[in-house]
Amino acid sequence: MKIAVLDSDTIGSDVSLEPLYKVGEPVVYRASAPDEVSSHIGDADVVILNKVKLNESNLASATNLKLICVAATGYDNVDVAYCKTRGIGVCNVVGYSTDSVAMMTFSLALSLLTHLGEYDAYVKSGKYTGSGAANCLFPAYNELAGKTWGVVGLGNIGKKVAQVAKAFGCRVLAFKRTPDPGYECVPLETLLRESDVVSLHVPLNDSTFHLIGEKELSLMKNTAVLINVARGNVTDEAAVAKALTEGRIGGLGVDVYSKEPFPSDHPYTALLGRSDAVFTPHNAWGAYEARVRVLDEMIENIRSFVSGGTRNRVDL
Repeated sequence: MKIAVLDSDTIGSDVSLEPLYKVGEPVVYRASAPDEVSSHIGDADVVILNKVKLNESNLASATNLKLICVAATGYDNVDVAYCKTRGIGVCNVVGYSTDSVAMMTFSLALSLLTHLGEYDAYVKSGKYTGSGAANCLFPAYNELAGKTWGVVGLGNIGKKVAQVAKAFGCRVLAFKRTPDPGYECVPLETLLRESDVVSLHVPLNDSTFHLIGEKELSLMKNTAVLINVARGNVTDEAAVAKALTEGRIGGLGVDVYSKEPFPSDHPYTALLGRSDAVFTPHNAWGAYEARVRVLDEMIENIRSFVSGGTRNRVDL
């Protein structure tokens, strides 16, 4: 069984792909440009990918292809509807990055809430040494305990974030289209009005595209911090950048973007010098343990498919 790995760099060079040889004959490409995808798929039986986009234009000639394994939970980069017409199975991986993304969610939020970057720069610049003062307390920061944390999306990651926020002493509000009785679920508008931190953990689909736009941002406290570790297009990025610039929200932490990497004319480019904005390069999912786990999970998906199982199939 021939396995084409289309973008191994997205999994990381520190993760050994040796286990793939136990289930097939892998051909590994560090990256696949759009005009290379068709040839890289070639006569593969299985394709493994993370960010590469697959659709009719590059799948039409893949006559041997039987299974697509996405090294992620989200699979909006694969045209599943077309795959169904071709009888090509599509699998994702669920739950592998829960701890990693939850940890990065709090890293982004706490960096903003404690002004960590500003304090770090104060010390490293030599200003602390030259100040003659034992401490520096400005800009002032507040404890997270007693604040309200709004969790938008209650999947594995959202629930983990809610758990950690409660451990910090937060009241946790949640927005879920089908309310969960184990959480204080409220309408999105209520969550946005009352929360001091809002973190986004929903998949990208027709109902979540620009879920947070100008109207929603106008409901938020001007001190509230917005964290997006979901997908870039869950927010209207131009509206988010404008809200931060105008002081209508208090801080912004982002790991995901509508275009990745984002171009020089992206709305967030104007925010890069600001201390109230923190950006990471779509790596919240990518703790080493999570990347090892995602490979192991894809191998199990392949084994299940070969034996007639439906493990993690999203096309059924």
